Amino acid sequence: MGNILVPKFAYMHEKFVEEPALYVNKGNIESVGSESELVSQYPNAKVVHYPDRVFVPGTVNAHNHSFQSLLRGIAIDKPFLQWRDESLYRFSPQMRREDIYNGALFAFAEMMLAGVTTVCDFFYLHNFGLDSDEIVIQAAKDIGIRLVLARTMYDWAGAPKGYLETVNQAVDNTLVLADKYKDDSMVTIIPAPHSLHAASPEMIVAGHELAVKMHTKFHMHVAEEPFEVKDTMAKHHGKRTIEYLNDLGVVDERLAIVHGVWLSKSEIQLMGEKGASLNYCPSSNMFLADGVTDIPKMANNNINIALGSDGACGNNRISVFEEMRMTALLQKVVTQDALCVKCKQVFDMGTINGAKQLDLNSGAIEVGKAADMVGIDLDDLSMQPMNSDLEQMLPNIVYAMQPTAIKEVFVNGRQTVRAGQLVNVKQVDLLNRIKKNNAAF
Repeated sequence: MGNILVPKFAYMHEKFVEEPALYVNKGNIESVGSESELVSQYPNAKVVHYPDRVFVPGTVNAHNHSFQSLLRGIAIDKPFLQWRDESLYRFSPQMRREDIYNGALFAFAEMMLAGVTTVCDFFYLHNFGLDSDEIVIQAAKDIGIRLVLARTMYDWAGAPKGYLETVNQAVDNTLVLADKYKDDSMVTIIPAPHSLHAASPEMIVAGHELAVKMHTKFHMHVAEEPFEVKDTMAKHHGKRTIEYLNDLGVVDERLAIVHGVWLSKSEIQLMGEKGASLNYCPSSNMFLADGVTDIPKMANNNINIALGSDGACGNNRISVFEEMRMTALLQKVVTQDALCVKCKQVFDMGTINGAKQLDLNSGAIEVGKAADMVGIDLDDLSMQPMNSDLEQMLPNIVYAMQPTAIKEVFVNGRQTVRAGQLVNVKQVDLLNRIKKNNAAF
């Protein structure tokens, strides 16, 4: 028998409802009504009250690299390629199995405490073949986070050896994992050709073919830096990145690009026409001096936009609530238009849009959806003041809320954060793991 959860408020159907009762059973929200109605309907259910909490949908981190959490603070304030070489390429080849696990556990725990209930881990550290992927999956299960593993397909010879696979190896390994976890509601496997500069055309086409076969999207870094655009144009008769990918036949509703900073107006229009989507990482783009993606233009072309933190050594925070705020502020200052991106729009990007992006039945508090929710402390100073008509509630969550306000997290109906503390992993043990890893580097 499930539980009946009764918060002070819950964000449902685009408004804040006072004291709704939510019947949660077998991972889903099965019924919503008054407390008396649900107690009568489910007399054996446990009733839990949250009188000073507002429940909102769990946030979806649509793009992260979990192993990079161990490299936070290394090679900062460097140009992109220098940062890559001095952090990722320098240290990732040294990572042992326990390092991959600790990095993932660290990343997922920090996200969970920040209200992330689903993460898409764009993972390319295949030092130990499929064992590397299994280690990340195990870390996700140990924390209790919902995981979409974007298994990266990477064959540029200039990268560390542990990143590299042949096209056939990448396809076969992705299919093995996808088959193993096909019935696991907490783990999804999708293909992810790394980028135009790190995946060959054959690898990119193979990633698209995998997505068609697996009935998933495929993720790919596109136009993050000017060098990729220039290189593509030089090699392919002046074609820009999306134009060239379209020539390869891979721009369609299965393509979810990451970053999309250096796209022309016509490329954005093409994405919209083809049904492609965007995983936007504003803090990472700022940290690495990538540039500014044109979010208003993307939205005007009906492109679904989800939010990602990117890796923790190129951000350096991994909170989707943070990315909501950064998306709105960055776009407003670049366009000098206070109306270009609004708070509800970015809230949707971090919740329901992310769930749509990853083909998940979550991202909203409503009957039939997965019970992935975050309980926010209404008495936290960052959530005040609050007027009687609740006009300030969503703006406070997006623009003002501090991490101290995030007190409860539920994933698939199970509580993973209680009173601001992890439920499934002892934070002191996690801290000791991180310190031990730091000493190894």
